[in-house]
Amino acid sequence: MPMPPTTSFSRGDVVLVNFVFSSQEGVKRRPALLVSSATYHQGRQEVILVAITSNVHRLLPGDTALVGWQKAGLLRPSTVTGVLRTVKTTALARRLGAVPSPDLRAVEASLRLALAL
Repeated sequence: MPMPPTTSFSRGDVVLVNFVFSSQEGVKRRPALLVSSATYHQGRQEVILVAITSNVHRLLPGDTALVGWQKAGLLRPSTVTGVLRTVKTTALARRLGAVPSPDLRAVEASLRLALAL
């Protein structure tokens, strides 16, 4: 069920969303980390998300292992991937929690390296 437009969300929130595979051949509901800012959200109907996976056995460039995965509302150890997506706010199913500040800072550092920022 889509998130009502009045539901607030912010940078660092972990949400459930339907992610389209990069091959465009399928969809999987998965947790994602909201990384766009409040300034970005002003006047937009989209958010920028980073996919989260429970595959913690490999870290690729741009990936970050979450230390506070339980505080983020996740059911098992997880990794924030370097896979970015922009989705409509109506595609957000629900908020699971939020990543702790140290994890968010680590994700930011990984994304800066991956994007050469």
